[in-house]
Amino acid sequence: MAKVETYQAYLQAHPEWQTELSLLDSLISKTELEQTIKWGAPVYTLAGKNVVGLGAFKSYVALWFLNGALLEDKDSVLHNAQEGKTKALRQWRFQSFDEMDESKILLYVEEAIANQKAGKVIKPTRSNVVVEIPVELAEAFKSHAGLEDKFNALTPYKRKEYTQHIAGAKREATRASRIEKAIPLIEAGVGLHDKYRNC
Repeated sequence: MAKVETYQAYLQAHPEWQTELSLLDSLISKTELEQTIKWGAPVYTLAGKNVVGLGAFKSYVALWFLNGALLEDKDSVLHNAQEGKTKALRQWRFQSFDEMDESKILLYVEEAIANQKAGKVIKPTRSNVVVEIPVELAEAFKSHAGLEDKFNALTPYKRKEYTQHIAGAKREATRASRIEKAIPLIEAGVGLHDKYRNC
């Protein structure tokens, strides 16, 4: 699928949900939020901070709230898309246009804006990521001066990506190939998948 860079392109990519997406966009456009495209979907920001976004899926359209866990949710309409993983993000799912109550939707969006203005946000917590170093990587540390220091300077998440990628190879030759490709990236201080991020 081609990279989506505009709201119109997102609508065209999801013709089955154009009516629902258009209604949500028109409601959000009544507020002070600014529309942009992030992660290939419409996102609405306040002073550069993500507040709400739209998502079209196979069986529903979602209005998602970055800090939805802080909303009152008097109507119990919000879902945690990844129970046990997602702390702040919440979705309001609509399976048809008939389910959409404009006044209620606007109230939720306005509450999200008020929370953002008040600085009410859920900050991500960094858990202690345990990283088991594969034998092949430990050997590379010994044969490449400074590599271990560069590796340890990476974020825990990036270190985990490397170790899982290397250890995940079943064949010894594949592990060796992955180590060979990882070494210059680690030495450059970049993560395994950095080139795919922020696009």
